[in-house]
Amino acid sequence: MKKIITGIGLLLFSLNILGQDIAKGYVFEDINLNGKKDRKEQGIPQVSVSNGTQVVQTDKKGKYELPITNDNIIFVIKPEGYATKLNENNLPQFYYIHKPEGSPKSKFSGVQPTGKLPRSVNFALTLSEEKEALTALVFGDPQPYNVQEIEYFTKGIISEVDGIKNIPFGLSLGDLVGNNLELFEPYIKAVQKVGIPWYNVMGNHDMNFDAPQDHLSDETYEAHFGPANYSFNYGKVHFIIMDDILYPDPRDEKGYWGGFRKDQLDFIENDLKYVNKDKLIVLAWHIPLLEPTGEDTFKNEDKQRLFTMLSEFPHTLSLSAHTHIQRQDFFGEQDGFIRDVQHHEYNVGTTSGDWYSGKLDEQGIPISVMRDGTPKGYAFIHFDGNKYQTDYKVAGKEKDFQMKIFAPKVVATGRNTQAGIFVNFFMGKEDDEVLYRIDGGDWKSMEYTATKDPSYEILVYEWDLAEQLMPGRRSSNPINSTHLWRGNIPTKLKPGKHTIEIKATDMFGKTYTATTSYQLENPR
Repeated sequence: MKKIITGIGLLLFSLNILGQDIAKGYVFEDINLNGKKDRKEQGIPQVSVSNGTQVVQTDKKGKYELPITNDNIIFVIKPEGYATKLNENNLPQFYYIHKPEGSPKSKFSGVQPTGKLPRSVNFALTLSEEKEALTALVFGDPQPYNVQEIEYFTKGIISEVDGIKNIPFGLSLGDLVGNNLELFEPYIKAVQKVGIPWYNVMGNHDMNFDAPQDHLSDETYEAHFGPANYSFNYGKVHFIIMDDILYPDPRDEKGYWGGFRKDQLDFIENDLKYVNKDKLIVLAWHIPLLEPTGEDTFKNEDKQRLFTMLSEFPHTLSLSAHTHIQRQDFFGEQDGFIRDVQHHEYNVGTTSGDWYSGKLDEQGIPISVMRDGTPKGYAFIHFDGNKYQTDYKVAGKEKDFQMKIFAPKVVATGRNTQAGIFVNFFMGKEDDEVLYRIDGGDWKSMEYTATKDPSYEILVYEWDLAEQLMPGRRSSNPINSTHLWRGNIPTKLKPGKHTIEIKATDMFGKTYTATTSYQLENPR
């Protein structure tokens, strides 16, 4: 009789050849909160579980099976209406690391040997009320290079959001530290003070630089935070977190390049198979899809495959950091994103600002304004079902501080001047409406201009003109801002003080106002 190899038998045969095994277990409701599946605790059906590439769903008893290698992380994709356990540092524990021999030797230690694969790898979930209207707190690039900068981060950012209410979770968009991976622990302890579940993205300064291959560059990150690629659901939003740094750069084996390995893109594709099309898909990574200088910083074929996958979903948003500026980018048909509505990427301003540079404030913390004139701060993303709005909070300022006005202090009466009124609207984009008026007169449109913010130029050149060394560190040179507007200064008015009012409306229809003044004096 001829022996027939079934599809399952062929799969198992192939797995054995590749040194793979099968991980199996349950996703269950942990009623008594002990983290273990007790006899009376029921499995949860139709929950996605992944090995970082493949994604399967649990059966009616909550059971799953996945192939696994000797270098894998198995994780549950948190479903809507459930919560995962947190550790003492408020980091969600949704994964199991399987590295029997541990991570390869590196300058910074990775995962310790995990030993033999458990007979059952189970994931405990608890029921959790999730509202469709929610707000997430988002940090860009904390990036401390030393303990002093951990203190700047803690005093300048964490102290403002310590114990924040009505925010179900937070997210850091990479560059959690600055190359010294021993700072992961103090970073974790600092963020733990916020008091809410915290998710993390891997950045290019969070890598093992001595890794010979990209898939080994996240070993120390994994030891502290778990998988660098994962997803979860909250309300009507599906979040996909990705490491988008290819290191070493596959083009020349030097430096890094924005993009994904094939297995990472396969994960996104496999994950989205089980996501309802009416959900909002929010992708979070470190390196933005667009480089404003036109440099080739992101692998185009990866971007195109990503856009093809996302084109089936009518509601999408991506979040990035990395640039240490703030920007709103949009992708349409000309970029390969074929859909009626463009894809929006919010490139979030950073909590470290311009790398902790600039003058020191009254607390001894660098003011660290970014090169485009955006002050350091953090973002809030407000979700309502599959809709969203974004807000930016400047550190140390009231929440309505959304723009910086630059205008001359004194101008000659009756004389034409090339001086202007400049408004840096931190969350703005080119087609936003920014109006101004003088002394309560008629509102006039300001002109969008892609140039350097004079307010920031003053901060930088103060260092160059100082006759004595100033405390702190000189900021980076100015670059063109993507959210700057200009208006002319009326000079044919009576001598004296004149009030400038600004009214700016963002892409979500939210309007902000600010005022300043200038003096007109007769020429001498």
